[in-house]
Amino acid sequence: MTATLESACSLHPQVAIRPEPFGALAYHYGNRRLVFLRHPDVVRVIESLSSHGSLREALEANGIDEGRWPSFVKAIDSLTGSEIIRVR
Repeated sequence: MTATLESACSLHPQVAIRPEPFGALAYHYGNRRLVFLRHPDVVRVIESLSSHGSLREALEANGIDEGRWPSFVKAIDSLTGSEIIRVR
């Protein structure tokens, strides 16, 4: 499923996030995929997704500049393909 600003998303329950100086590593214990999250802002948004009704709300709550939203939508959509994020 494609993620949009209106999508309600959450971190997959089989995914662990390990903070790193560059951002974080996300590891999916089910499919054994390891994904590099290369920016701390992306990590903050991902970790807060389940607390918000939509990706738009998560971006607003984390103070992400609206001009950066398209890149976040693209990143979240990509992470749904690797099952790191799921659309609820």
